Amino acid sequence: LGYLRVMFTVDDIDDTLERLRKRGAQLVGEVVRYQDVYRLCYIRGPEGHLIGLAQELR
Repeated sequence: LGYLRVMFTVDDIDDTLERLRKRGAQLVGEVVRYQDVYRLCYIRGPEGHLIGLAQELR
């Protein structure tokens, strides 16, 4: 069994990254802008799970 990806929407991706890094998460690549609609990134949690974060741009 497995999964391809899990993604969460967040209000402030920079703040969320800062808080998750303090708990052992590592940014994979960089935060990118997608079609002036979202800021997106992936993190790897302390257990190794890959998680996507998305902030809607308003």
